[in-house]
Amino acid sequence: MTRSIRTAVLLRRPLLAAALALALVAGGVAAWAGWSWYGAAHDESADYAAARDAALEAGEQAVQNLNTLDHRQLDRGLDLWESSTTGELHSQLAKGREEFAVQVAEAKTVSTAKVLSGALTELDQRAGRARVLVALRVTVRASDAKATEKDSRMLGELTRTKGHWKLSALGQAPVGDTATD
Repeated sequence: MTRSIRTAVLLRRPLLAAALALALVAGGVAAWAGWSWYGAAHDESADYAAARDAALEAGEQAVQNLNTLDHRQLDRGLDLWESSTTGELHSQLAKGREEFAVQVAEAKTVSTAKVLSGALTELDQRAGRARVLVALRVTVRASDAKATEKDSRMLGELTRTKGHWKLSALGQAPVGDTATD
């Protein structure tokens, strides 16, 4: 069939022409969708976002853990502190555990922390290190006193150990202008 004959056949059969055009469009959409799906499935930014979210969640939880302690469940709370930390911070907590437990038991305090917000300020997946900034509200209640609330910002360093993020350093975040003349 020559080209003019094929065109004449398609013009006489408009339904066949529409089906052919629709098939071509559907094939193009399927190819585009497959290519897009493949690209998204192999995109490293999704892995990075998941790692970022996991580090932030672990950092917020660890900071909250280290600011929460009940004298009535002291061993449980201090065990949680130790399981939330690694490195030098873990060593310091383990070393001072007994002395600190005596102080908290005598004071009969209950401290409860609530994370207000948090942000990951740095993430190095290859090195297994991250930094987190966490704003929290800590409520402290002594046995004979009224509860007091304090808002604070904490800077934490995280280290990945056996697939889990743990705090390896923790300190107060500077507030206001800390520049010196």
